[in-house]
Amino acid sequence: MGSKPWLYPAPAYRNLESFWDTDDDAPGPRCGHTLTAVAATKTQGPRLILFGGATAIESGSGGAPGIRLAGVTNCIHSYDVLTRKWTRLRPAGEPPSPRAAHAAAAVGSMVVFQGGIGPAGHSTDDLYVLDLTNDKFKWHRVVVQGQGPGPRYGHVMDLVAQRYLVTVSGNDGKRVLSDAWVLDTAQKPYVWQRLNPEGDRPSARMYATASARSDGMFLLCGGRDASGTPLADAYGLLMHRNGLWEWTLAPGVSPSPRYQHAAVFVGARLHVTGGALRGGRAVEGDAAIAVLDTAAGVWLDRNGLVTSRVNKAPSEDPSLESMRRCRHAAASVGVRIYVHGGLKGDILLDDFLVAENSQFQTDVNPSALMSGSPRSNSPNLSPFSSTSTPDDRSETPASGFLGMDKDSMEKLAEASAAEAKVANAVWQSAQAASASPEETSLSDGNSQSAETTSEGSDTEADVRLHPRAVVVAKETVGNLGGMVRQLSLDQFENESRRMIPSHNDLSNPTKKFARQRSPQGLHKKIISTLLRPRNWKPPVNRKFFLDSYEVGELCYAAEQIFMHETTVLQLKAPIKVFGDLHGQFGDLMRLFDEYGFPSTAGDITYIDYLFLGDYVDRGQHSLETITLLLALKIEYPDNVHLIRGNHEAADINALFGFRIECIERMGESDGIWAWTRFNQLFNYLPLAALIEKKIICMHGGIGRSINSVEQIEKLERPITMDAGSIVLMDLLWSDPTENDSIEGLRPNARGPGLVTFGPDRVTDFCKRNKLQLIIRAHECVMDGFERFAQGQLITLFSATNYCGTANNAGAILVVGRELVIVPKLIHPLPPPFQSPETSPERVTDETWMQELNIQRPPTPTRGRPQPELDRSSLAYI
Repeated sequence: MGSKPWLYPAPAYRNLESFWDTDDDAPGPRCGHTLTAVAATKTQGPRLILFGGATAIESGSGGAPGIRLAGVTNCIHSYDVLTRKWTRLRPAGEPPSPRAAHAAAAVGSMVVFQGGIGPAGHSTDDLYVLDLTNDKFKWHRVVVQGQGPGPRYGHVMDLVAQRYLVTVSGNDGKRVLSDAWVLDTAQKPYVWQRLNPEGDRPSARMYATASARSDGMFLLCGGRDASGTPLADAYGLLMHRNGLWEWTLAPGVSPSPRYQHAAVFVGARLHVTGGALRGGRAVEGDAAIAVLDTAAGVWLDRNGLVTSRVNKAPSEDPSLESMRRCRHAAASVGVRIYVHGGLKGDILLDDFLVAENSQFQTDVNPSALMSGSPRSNSPNLSPFSSTSTPDDRSETPASGFLGMDKDSMEKLAEASAAEAKVANAVWQSAQAASASPEETSLSDGNSQSAETTSEGSDTEADVRLHPRAVVVAKETVGNLGGMVRQLSLDQFENESRRMIPSHNDLSNPTKKFARQRSPQGLHKKIISTLLRPRNWKPPVNRKFFLDSYEVGELCYAAEQIFMHETTVLQLKAPIKVFGDLHGQFGDLMRLFDEYGFPSTAGDITYIDYLFLGDYVDRGQHSLETITLLLALKIEYPDNVHLIRGNHEAADINALFGFRIECIERMGESDGIWAWTRFNQLFNYLPLAALIEKKIICMHGGIGRSINSVEQIEKLERPITMDAGSIVLMDLLWSDPTENDSIEGLRPNARGPGLVTFGPDRVTDFCKRNKLQLIIRAHECVMDGFERFAQGQLITLFSATNYCGTANNAGAILVVGRELVIVPKLIHPLPPPFQSPETSPERVTDETWMQELNIQRPPTPTRGRPQPELDRSSLAYI
């Protein structure tokens, strides 16, 4: 079976047959309305709530061209996703006035409406809540103190991080707006707060769309500016842990500018449909259906990746023709996107369409394929979030029913309850603050129905390696177009071929330095200088940009964090795991570029990072590698995690390049000082990590002495390699045996006193500690990752072409929330077009590597004919 692309194109939409008891229950033709997904409750499956809009059109008055919307309504309809049935609701209480071009957002089992325009002009900025709790439908008007956004229409609103109601842009009747407001639904009395976000701020606009990603990013897309020009840009709004908000311009090339379109998230993919251009012309052709993949940072249309905004030949795709519309409404439930109504030319539409996001989508919980929870609440980062392939999928019935049986009700309730548990404490706080039963609260009692499951060991998900890996083709490195593909694991012919290392163990105590206080902003300076996945270039003269004082400040700040961490970190999925980097900073940037990087502009808000040691030595840029990782640790202490490798020791990195690099790039005095300070810091690094209490990560292995996780936890830090601990030695230095047929303990070619351990040791260790997988680094493997002990252990190596001779791939492992593990690979870069004589940077790097290899020769790949080298050289120790 051929490989499937990773970046799946935008989906096709088809008509969905739905039902109603009476004509009054049918929503009928309309535009300028809202469609909002509401999570399942104990008694109801997921629902779509349709409100307001214009139900008729009139010709322009006084002979003016164009049309005018009429028949603006405040009626409300509910669509049951399981039964596919529409019902008109008649809630108790005072309803909001008839309106269109308003905004709506779901808060638990309630829907909040704000703004819009109606027959009497602008609607007020009051918040109206449709309470669906316990199937007793009732309207409430929320009391908000102080100044608010004011009356407006053509604006956007959504609930961010299950707590913050955010509204942006619009038109107040006098001008087009660019402001942003937030209301904390967990704090009473309710107050609108005007935001002053940092970053790249979007221009003033109306008729844009916005949708909140499940991790809390609010994405603003398109719109029309004050001059009537349609916009093609997209901006993400995020709240940092310190409470500050920041705008970030989304990358990628949008297929078309547009306004009066619809957009909704499924996982990390924003599905955009329809829209209008200047003069009211509809967006048509391939651009009518688009997806912004926020994890990959690219736009896609029905044909795949969008690389330029050009007019293409008309398409015969009926799905594209069906999306030639504007002023329609959209919502998502699970992996399905629903679209209702809209305006096509001078025709009001009443059709109901559905599309299904690919099973192999970015950032979707595998169980979401069976669930109906609004939007996916399980960021997975895996582009393959189900173990099945598209070829295995069952046929969708022609009737349009989406394969949901009665048993799905329980699964839907469970999924929505899982989404609600994140906000459980918030809702409890809000309810406790409620002053009287008559006052409307934006908290939702149904959100408290699920108990929080905090222990990873209690979850039902089993650890499993996805049957395919994501691979960046070596011939098109640096260009997302056509370079990412999916390979079955059985195609990795080099798996099980490891590189025998060339290390030896010496002893040299580290020096002590007085504590220094880290100045604010130093780590940010480092991040802004080095975190450049797309355009980082090595310094021409190799001079390092920090001085020894700044190195000391950085190390002290990071050291304070490591000192308060446990020896064995307790981590949660989703998380990315990196193997040995060995100073190959360019490979780290390539991995960040292709598979996401730790920044609010990247994916740090919904996935953690774990690095398994060996940050220094061998490569040309150990200083950049370790300083950036330390700076990221300071910036994101709860999301970026570092453990220790065997090269994070003075007696080792004095021999294999780090000490020499510090001296050459910082000067002898400053270089030795910095090298010593780094090694003092290394003694505080954690030594292992547990992911969801089911996966243990370490640098080396379990050796002969480690039988329980508690043995590692008892190691006290700071600890040096010469402390005499056999547990530490096994943890950082031991390796698995050559293959699964070699059991027990064997001498290790690395040196006397070191061992290799067989698959029987792995099985026994996992069983004894109730673990399902060991992830370790420490050895160069040709495909970047290698399975051992029938998949109970994975060796991971992230540096490509190790020592400039191995020609190996580099890999990371992405552990999804459901504990599905996806390997993601990069191949070695091809040789540059320039010859070494015409490339000064190439000459410098090659000279560095050649001289180091002469002094400390690397070992040829296992499994290939070995040259007759001196058997007493370091390559054979």
